[in-house]
Amino acid sequence: MPEVVPLFSTPLVTFDVPDSAALNIELRRVIEQRMRSHPSTHKSNQGGWQSSWDMDRWGGVAAIKLLAHARNLANQMTTDHQGVVGKGPYPDHFAVTWIGNMWANVNRSGDANEFHSHPGAYWSGVYYVDDGGIAADPSLGGELEFLDPRGSVPLMNAPHLRMSGSLSAGATERVTPEAGKMVIFPAWMMHGVRPYRGGAERISIAFNLAV
Repeated sequence: MPEVVPLFSTPLVTFDVPDSAALNIELRRVIEQRMRSHPSTHKSNQGGWQSSWDMDRWGGVAAIKLLAHARNLANQMTTDHQGVVGKGPYPDHFAVTWIGNMWANVNRSGDANEFHSHPGAYWSGVYYVDDGGIAADPSLGGELEFLDPRGSVPLMNAPHLRMSGSLSAGATERVTPEAGKMVIFPAWMMHGVRPYRGGAERISIAFNLAV
């Protein structure tokens, strides 16, 4: 049997945050309060409301707790060149001090986010406070979408073919939002949000972690 070695793979990490139901109630409360008192910023968002990038300052205990989950997940997913996991300042572990920032996004019907990356960060991520019904009905759209970092190169010579084990080469991959789910990925990955078509609110919190 031939051996397939997945060279240069890109990590996409998903994590179900514990006690997310209670956490989401408080996060939704502070986001709705902020939305009533502050206008939207305009960065990658196409419609919808996006907060300033300092939610760790105005989001209260719930926001700090969420960012702590993100830092812990990043520690588990980050190693040195020998593959040692960065769990803290112990004799056989290296230490990483993550500088984090975070912001809230509220998308309603027709809202989306164009493709972008997060220069200056190491990990980026998103946490879903309310998936707007997408988890139960994927036809509502609103998926997190990633571009193949190789661009269209894998499709240029024979666009009707795929190499075994790489069916989405040259295209995109999508992650379906689910309340309580956290997703982290390298900050250089181009990503966006598909238009949401539901009648509720798709509420998420994005964050960056820099070294």
